[in-house]
Amino acid sequence: MPADLSARAHAAGSAATTGIDASAVSTAVEDLDRLVLLGIAAELHRATRLGAPGAHRPEPAAEDLGAAVRHRWIVGHWLAALHEAGLARRDAQGRYHGLHRPSRAELAVARTRMENAAAVLGYPPALAGMLLRSLRLIPELLRDEVGVQALLYPDGEPATAEAVYRDNTVSRYLNLAAAEAVRDLAERSPRPLRALELGAGIGATTADLLPALAGRPVESYLFTDLSPFFLDVARRRFDAPFLRYGLLDLAGGLPGRPGGLDLVVAATAAHNAPHVGRLLDQVARRLAPGGRVLLIETVREHAQSLTTMPPALSPREGPGPPPRHDGRAGTTRTYLTRAEWRDRLARAGLRVEADLPPDGDPLTPLSQRLFVATVPMEPS
Repeated sequence: MPADLSARAHAAGSAATTGIDASAVSTAVEDLDRLVLLGIAAELHRATRLGAPGAHRPEPAAEDLGAAVRHRWIVGHWLAALHEAGLARRDAQGRYHGLHRPSRAELAVARTRMENAAAVLGYPPALAGMLLRSLRLIPELLRDEVGVQALLYPDGEPATAEAVYRDNTVSRYLNLAAAEAVRDLAERSPRPLRALELGAGIGATTADLLPALAGRPVESYLFTDLSPFFLDVARRRFDAPFLRYGLLDLAGGLPGRPGGLDLVVAATAAHNAPHVGRLLDQVARRLAPGGRVLLIETVREHAQSLTTMPPALSPREGPGPPPRHDGRAGTTRTYLTRAEWRDRLARAGLRVEADLPPDGDPLTPLSQRLFVATVPMEPS
């Protein structure tokens, strides 16, 4: 029963939240976001005309920073976030003025509050350190002198990437809950499982799903990503006989035949598809009746990701933002809302069995969710 699966998946994930102070989570998220917004405002004040009197468009400010062509859209995206937070004003012509200039004392207080917030949320020091490094490296990131991969893998070490995608409270919750959904599916499957993981990255979710499959018949598990780098990392990290590896661009078609899969996993990846609805339609067609898709998704852009996610998404060719052909077309939006994900899954003919964490859970303010949806069984 869907309710039973949802409850068991939530219980499995909740093992990661022991000791979290529920009353402090919302404030902690706000403090993390505030530090990044103030850091961006300080850099824009220091290095661009936005600190001068008058109203200014984002494009000349991006040129002041020496931003690479493909990254120039990011300054406008940041200014929109600063406007929403009350740290800048925007006129009817889309020009910005009144940019807040943080004082050193204000930034120092914000940093202390961020460090306390990271502890509340179970963020390891490597994750908080990456946030601070990304703020210090804003000019280099925009000029394409430093890539996001260098932030995730300083000195080639994976500790920071693990902190971002695995070794923090909300990621542990989501991965453990997803593992329970996979375990349940494997127990119910009438045949050896055939699985596909999209945009698997460093394998942060894979590392929890593979133990859920231990001792159960699995025909194949295709681990895919756009980058050969992550495939090489996974080959060194995992040692399951059924694992296969392949390059896959979500802008193209999915491998396999209709009804040939039992499980599709996309952890922090599906939003990268230019048209999410079309991707989910393809997923639904690839799944056999009773097959499941697991999506781990951010459902609201928090400021704490503003210095890392936009530079990672800028298209290599031509100016950004990344092309979107769904409801995000014509905007700089990265993520879908919770309601939009549920709607897109339903339109693809997928029945949502779990949408976690439940309303009112301490982790809800972090805006990261697990959706488990199933292809209904054919009538007997």
